[in-house]
Amino acid sequence: MTEPTRTGGHKTLAVKLPPDLHAQLELVSGLDGLSMGAALLQSVELYVQTRRSQPDFAERAAAAVAEAEAEAAARRSAIQALLGGGVPAQTDGSEPVGAAHGAVSVPRRTKGS
Repeated sequence: MTEPTRTGGHKTLAVKLPPDLHAQLELVSGLDGLSMGAALLQSVELYVQTRRSQPDFAERAAAAVAEAEAEAAARRSAIQALLGGGVPAQTDGSEPVGAAHGAVSVPRRTKGS
């Protein structure tokens, strides 16, 4: 069975079904003594289990992880560039500006200034 999220709940997913398939799901889940939600949960668990057992799954999952890591590294680099390439935060309330070109501290604006 699917584990709840760390907060104890589940994610909600709206599923559009053709009317005939909805009627079949309602009938079959009712005959099994399940709610339609429970039947859908079982179906999704079976789908995931089946896909995970396919021979090329681990390779495709590793490629997806590598892609996600590359995207995260690119975002991290962009953010670091915006912050001046890792220039430490100013302790006097000013912000580093233009760190890539010799950081200059500029006082923060306050209301009314």
